[in-house]
Amino acid sequence: MHKFLMKDIEQRNPDIDYLEVQSFEMNVYLVQITIGEKTGFIYDDSDRPMRFFSAGHIREAFASCQVTQAVMIHDTPYDEMIGNPPKSKTQTALPFTMQLPY
Repeated sequence: MHKFLMKDIEQRNPDIDYLEVQSFEMNVYLVQITIGEKTGFIYDDSDRPMRFFSAGHIREAFASCQVTQAVMIHDTPYDEMIGNPPKSKTQTALPFTMQLPY
């Protein structure tokens, strides 16, 4: 797994083949990208996965990049706690638009 630094993405504005937003509770999002043969999470300057706090935050961060495909995956630990059936083993990826609202 490759580490992509956000500062490098901002400087280079690469073409991103695949961008996956992983959505967690409490408005925390992690972003994993694929550029060519390399796949990995976006990291901040402190060598930790970068946390994004809204869909708009993600769109703004990658506004200068050309993204071929973007999806969002939501993971919640609460399904079984509230009587829902157990999670499926395969996650569903929903389309995620990278266009900023006007």
